[in-house]
Amino acid sequence: MNAWLAQHRRALTLTGRQIAASPVARTFQALVIGVAITLPLLLYLTVQNLARLAGQSDADARIALYLAADATAKEAAAISTRLDAHAGVAGHRFVARDEALRDLKQRHDIADLVDALPKNPLPDAFVVRAASLRPGDIEALRSEASAWPKVALAQLDSAWAARLDAGLDLARSLALGLGTVLAAALLAVTFNTIGLQIVNRREEIEVSRLIGATHGFIRRPFLYAGVVQGAAGGALACAFAGVCVFWVNEQLRGVAALYGTELAARALPAGDALAVIGFSALLGWLGAWLAVTRHLLRLDSQLDAR
Repeated sequence: MNAWLAQHRRALTLTGRQIAASPVARTFQALVIGVAITLPLLLYLTVQNLARLAGQSDADARIALYLAADATAKEAAAISTRLDAHAGVAGHRFVARDEALRDLKQRHDIADLVDALPKNPLPDAFVVRAASLRPGDIEALRSEASAWPKVALAQLDSAWAARLDAGLDLARSLALGLGTVLAAALLAVTFNTIGLQIVNRREEIEVSRLIGATHGFIRRPFLYAGVVQGAAGGALACAFAGVCVFWVNEQLRGVAALYGTELAARALPAGDALAVIGFSALLGWLGAWLAVTRHLLRLDSQLDAR
């Protein structure tokens, strides 16, 4: 166990010396990786924030429950209780028939026509906001509510939800595709970088192999270098994304003030940031492992041929 720990300490020490010997080159390598990871990360943040802001919108994400004309206040209160307890309901508001009539008169300037009516023709209603933006979930809620006692009609316009959901799915697919392509680019960068380091230390590696050094012993410092390089790139990507979100929020302040609302993009949560750094470190490790294994196999074949 002590020998195993000593080997890892030696590998870490050697990796630290290599980084200290060429800090500028290492920094630029990490910057290249960071920029590559930032692009899909920003697209992911954009999708997440758009979905959150759409979920906060009360203009479209609603179901109108129109009560029967003979529904009593007690029956309306029972429906309100069911809505409060329903997991698929994010919020609701009761609109009394008299309030609806006053609003109709004010909005459409038809007070004389409304006053000529013998009685109020509008029903009591609930305006319900669904917790989910998925069209299937909203339709399921509408269908369930339409079967409740004293609900004469449950109405919604699901076209907006279908369009929004399709757009978000497309953006998620683009983020995934872009992330996959750039992950391959990260592997290539790490592969080439570690490959150059191996070429520069070729004689040292040959001597180590001749005196009996194992593949694991030779590979270990390069793996640590790949992990450090990948993790540094992931950390820079998270920092770049944070700066972008801060800049966007500064721009949104003026827009929000004009509309009298609050608009703010959320930064990457700490858990997601750690996942990005960990994934980048894993890709760095994989790229280093591929590069070292390729060069070691080639070296072994050359040594065997001598």
